[in-house]
Amino acid sequence: MKILIVGLNYAPELTGVGKYTAEMADALASEGHDVRVVCGPPYYPQWRIAEGYSGWRYRAERRGAVRVLRVPLWVPAKPTGASRLLHLASYAVSAMPVLMAQLVWRADVVMSIAPSLMSAPGAWLVARLSGAKSWLHIQDYEVDAAFDLGVIEGKRSRRVALAVERSLLKRFDVVSSLSSKMVERALAKGVDARRTYCLPNWVDTRAIVPLAHAQHYRKLLGLDSDANPQTVVLYSGNMGSKQGLEIVVAAAVQLARRTDISFVFCGSGPMREQLEARCAGSPNCRFISLQPVHQLNQLLNLADIHVLPQRGGAADLVMPSKLGGMLASGRAVIAMACAGTELYDVVATRGVAVPPENVGALVEAIEALAADPVRRAALGAAGREYAERSLSSVSVFAALNAKLAQLCGNDAVVARSASVPSTMNGGVSHEKLAETPLESTQVD
Repeated sequence: MKILIVGLNYAPELTGVGKYTAEMADALASEGHDVRVVCGPPYYPQWRIAEGYSGWRYRAERRGAVRVLRVPLWVPAKPTGASRLLHLASYAVSAMPVLMAQLVWRADVVMSIAPSLMSAPGAWLVARLSGAKSWLHIQDYEVDAAFDLGVIEGKRSRRVALAVERSLLKRFDVVSSLSSKMVERALAKGVDARRTYCLPNWVDTRAIVPLAHAQHYRKLLGLDSDANPQTVVLYSGNMGSKQGLEIVVAAAVQLARRTDISFVFCGSGPMREQLEARCAGSPNCRFISLQPVHQLNQLLNLADIHVLPQRGGAADLVMPSKLGGMLASGRAVIAMACAGTELYDVVATRGVAVPPENVGALVEAIEALAADPVRRAALGAAGREYAERSLSSVSVFAALNAKLAQLCGNDAVVARSASVPSTMNGGVSHEKLAETPLESTQVD
């Protein structure tokens, strides 16, 4: 099949939507499909165009077997509600000429990745004009999240935005999202149930595995002391406003009295400087940059406890993509989640769920797990079993391949996907990313 993917973010971004879009494109290409991607230059989560790329010109490149068409993009230095809208609009506008040029290629499927929903109309139009099937994959209900988290305000603006979103969603042949409750939200927005599909964020359970002795990062970060062994609490991912990371930082500050518990924050984003400033005077906190892909397993195994913060307003608007790697690492997970949400349902029986934005509950949960290595091991094993059963990239991609074939009426591909193990590479990159040095900052 010819598959055109329209998504703002793409590799070599190491985290977020770009990581998953690139892994999906690689996996589909490995099955013999002809895959093209229309995206912007890499900028996330630093909110800065990566070295070697330009935000002002068009560029074509090949990453592995995928043809990547990059379009101009404006990236605000300090993202706000208004500047984010302009940022998304710049991609939607600059992508249109490239999308129109793909009409002669005549794709079989045009898949739009949200965010950004602003580029979805262009993707749908190209699908319609070329006779292709249209697919909208929702990683994040950005309209709901923008209003619920206060990024954008106004009742009238919300009614208009939701009406436009509802009209757009109903036009696509397939609307997919990350969890059953996120799919239910699509149904509530008027999407026909027959057009919905659950496409969870996957994890390569062959690449992310529990390690009995994960000392690499402990040595690099000075946590490898026999005299004072540390229980390491790890957060790895974007450091933005919607994560609620200030709650984890507040917990770390409260636990500075515990010389046996250390916090490691790995990532970057607009909130990082502010978070580091709040940790000033807390010797139990360390900040490091995002690490290269081939070090991810070692990084995740650094944790004795993974912590997954989330604001209460996010509810089931998002399903944090980082959860899969946490569970696959076989380490205990503490997640901030409200009862009744899918995140709560996933974590509560194989980890610890605490109320969002509740510092006291988070501190209590961390201290309880730090004191109980047997329970940590049991929760880690349960999380690993769930990852292998429900989030394995091999099974997720095999099902996706079958769904695409069914959508296009390719019975032979459907039969093959159902009868033999998938040969998809589960997101292993065709290009080895350049190794980046570890940048560690211990806040004294």
